[in-house]
Amino acid sequence: MAFEDASARRVTLTAEQAGGRLDKTLAEALPDLSRARIQALLAQGQVSRDGTTLSDASAKAQAGDYRLLIPPPLPADPQPEAIPLRVLYEDAYLIVVDKPAGMAAHPAPGNETGTLVNALLAHCGASLSGIGGVVRPGIVHRIDKETSGILVAAKTDAAHQGLSALFAAHDIDRAYVALVRGAPQPAKGTIVTRLGRSSSDRKKMAVLKTGGREAITHYVVERTFGPAEKPLAARVSCRLETGRTHQIRVHMASKGSPCLGDPTYGSGPPAAPVREAMAQAALTRQALHAAVLGFVHPVTGETLRFESPPPPDMATLEALLSAL
Repeated sequence: MAFEDASARRVTLTAEQAGGRLDKTLAEALPDLSRARIQALLAQGQVSRDGTTLSDASAKAQAGDYRLLIPPPLPADPQPEAIPLRVLYEDAYLIVVDKPAGMAAHPAPGNETGTLVNALLAHCGASLSGIGGVVRPGIVHRIDKETSGILVAAKTDAAHQGLSALFAAHDIDRAYVALVRGAPQPAKGTIVTRLGRSSSDRKKMAVLKTGGREAITHYVVERTFGPAEKPLAARVSCRLETGRTHQIRVHMASKGSPCLGDPTYGSGPPAAPVREAMAQAALTRQALHAAVLGFVHPVTGETLRFESPPPPDMATLEALLSAL
């Protein structure tokens, strides 16, 4: 990821300076940049040594010429944008929306505008909860930019605190529909791993032996496509017990059945008939949709449950796969 308006910082590390952790060594050499800031730049692919991009903050610093690209600062306050929203529910405390694929949840480098936060600011005005900070007002949880489906946002601080407590206690019903390569075995199960940043690519998540955070996904293969003895693809329902970054995408890939169209965790192309169906359906993102969200209203105590059918790209793809 490169930022067009980024300013470059350069520093040369000598052999005497080398040997320690990369993030710590660079922070010592560039005292106006914090160690956390340098870690973020490494994770974004904005640090290079002698032309080679670096991403592992814990790697040993080597002697050489380093270049750090500093992206322009985000605006202090996201601006309201009149972006149409599909609102499933709204009251004085919270709002539930069906987010389209391609919309980021909140502003971030490379996605400063056109986000759900920008749309909510226009729709809700100044009523969004401020607990998430100026960049993320009202945002209690996220789904990936290219994942479609249901999100809840808080309009008051009391709702924000209550919703955050529900998510922390895993007391939320969240189900996703995934169209995957092949079919995970067994056809029903629970995946329990630890997830954290990949040591080889800090922009990716990975299953870790130690460290990271516990991640639990319950899955059921609802339908397979192609030969019964060796399915070419499958529709899988995934229920989240925890909500880690990229959790379903990493867990499905760990079972050898990554989400179709996943540019990060795809690990190899699907069979030719599936590729043809994906092209015909114009699927240009991971085939993952947040289909169900259920929770007890944190203020009124009402039990709420919302469902959203997969959008046209996934629905068309499933119909085409059914003919295999």
